[in-house]
Amino acid sequence: MIRVLIERTIAEGLEHYYDSTIKRTVSAVISAPGCISGESLKDANNTHRRIVMSKWESKQDWDQWFHSSERRNVISEIKPMLEGQEKITILELTN
Repeated sequence: MIRVLIERTIAEGLEHYYDSTIKRTVSAVISAPGCISGESLKDANNTHRRIVMSKWESKQDWDQWFHSSERRNVISEIKPMLEGQEKITILELTN
């Protein structure tokens, strides 16, 4: 099992629009094969910073979603709202 952390910085004035859009995105992610859960979070100390945290059965399931047309559609919708590139970190549980 893995967790995926996606960090984004939202452009000034677009935070509300991003938050509305990302709700639909998380719904799409959760329905993807191998996705266990997903949530969208905002930084309590930085109104422009957003985090999406998801849990996946395997890295292969995440890779399949990452390269899917559904994710490309989602990214094309939110990309104009971002300042810079999103940062993706794949995390594994320690033994």
